[in-house]
Amino acid sequence: MSTLLWGALPYVAFALLVAGLVWRHRYDRFGWTTRSSQVYESRLLNIASPAFHYGILFVLAGHLIGLFVPASWTGALGVGEHTYHLFSLYGGTAAGALAVAGILLLIYRRRTRAPVLRATTANDKLMYVVLLAAIVLGMTAKLAHTSGNGYDYRTTIAPWARSLFTLRPRTELMAGVPVLYQVHAVVGMLLIAFVPYSRLVHMFSAPVQYLFRPYIVYRSRDPRQLGPRPERRGWERADS
Repeated sequence: MSTLLWGALPYVAFALLVAGLVWRHRYDRFGWTTRSSQVYESRLLNIASPAFHYGILFVLAGHLIGLFVPASWTGALGVGEHTYHLFSLYGGTAAGALAVAGILLLIYRRRTRAPVLRATTANDKLMYVVLLAAIVLGMTAKLAHTSGNGYDYRTTIAPWARSLFTLRPRTELMAGVPVLYQVHAVVGMLLIAFVPYSRLVHMFSAPVQYLFRPYIVYRSRDPRQLGPRPERRGWERADS
């Protein structure tokens, strides 16, 4: 079981992530979207969406630092273990709470706004469940081990995560990890595998072309003109 969870499942999740991204890009480009429902309701969305996005960005940043920045590096910067623990505890909890509040408000919006509810798919509901489970489990695991310097995952989970990139996973490091952290890790891997098959796929899109495209010029029409504009040869004045 240890080999399956900590030696095989990470690579299965990554393979499903890559395969899903390739498949969506080749065969479902028009579905590569958040399927925005702003046209149906925008007041709640303008509150819930920024809360969720800022919260989840901070959560991801915290995971990247915690898993892939060794303790020796933070120590060299003068950040002691106790200071790091406090920052991880309070910062991570605040980020998770913000993300959860955003998700709950998004769910409330979908349940109470009929047009938005009709546009909600079974895939969306599953996405919310898995996303909420991953975040809440992480917060619960953190808050359940707050005595002293808390659970030092940088000596077990973090080295295991980094060992995956060497293709020699150190599965033995996960043997003594608290159950809540283990469940959080498993749900996190399931979420990674699920991303390209849900609306979360849009996180891999960046409007880079907007930086280089030409300006779009909008010009007003004379309200006295009716019908199509007559064709004219040559260039028109910019202020016409």
